[in-house]
Amino acid sequence: MIQSSELILNPDGSVYHLNLLPEHIAHDIIFVGDQNRVEKITQFFDSIEFSTQKREFKTQTGIFKGKRITVMSTGIGPDNIDIVMNELDALVNIDLKTRAPKENLTSLNIIRIGTSGSLQADIPVDSFVMGKFGLGLDNMLRSYLIDEISEIEMEDAFIKHTNWDLRKGRPYVISCSEKLEKRMESDRIFKGITGTAGGFYGPQGRVLRLNIQDENLNSKMDSFNYNGTRMTNLEMETGAIYGLGKLLGHNCLSLNAIIANRANGTFSEDPYKAVDELIAYALGKLAE
Repeated sequence: MIQSSELILNPDGSVYHLNLLPEHIAHDIIFVGDQNRVEKITQFFDSIEFSTQKREFKTQTGIFKGKRITVMSTGIGPDNIDIVMNELDALVNIDLKTRAPKENLTSLNIIRIGTSGSLQADIPVDSFVMGKFGLGLDNMLRSYLIDEISEIEMEDAFIKHTNWDLRKGRPYVISCSEKLEKRMESDRIFKGITGTAGGFYGPQGRVLRLNIQDENLNSKMDSFNYNGTRMTNLEMETGAIYGLGKLLGHNCLSLNAIIANRANGTFSEDPYKAVDELIAYALGKLAE
């Protein structure tokens, strides 16, 4: 039995942060960062059967073209992903009444739809990027045993190429779900390595009033190429989603609408349109 201090439940039996019961979620789940983006997706649903919000975690479940889908906001960063992934897994793979893991485990399909900045000049604004790999620059996932799921040779190559300071922790690389990759791919989508930073400013090379440890890190990441696979974009969730998903047995994929190109300094003239197009694309693929 999992102790109540480890798996915290609300008085109604729902998981602590997400405020959800098992019947509230579908097996196909879309993650967004911004809570206001949840309804930008569910507005296309035929019906909505459930809606709740606690803190930044907003959840709606409904039907889209006959498919039951859940849309959930995760907020920003790997620390929030740690909460969301573990509590979602608890909903389907732990009996919340007995507090015991189930014998027959359920695999969820989780697709993150986000916005991001491109690191490559030839990946233009308003395009879509699929994270073939998530490269974590944060340390959250290192709290778990990840050696068996990590792309260690790629990690070593990245560390060498960037002259990474290991005092910041060892970067990790996790692959996406091959099942969802095949389900979502098209000629319109660029594939590559999605970097996951532990912060927005210094960890992503932005300088306001504070100097950063490696002012050349972004250019080093731009030029990183492992057997033909390049860094495509930088954000704050994908690596953590891939890592926890793979450890827990869920299928995970990250799709981003590129609204900025940091290589050439451009920004989308209509970023909302790019996001809406990605939403329509992902929903259509899920409903097939």
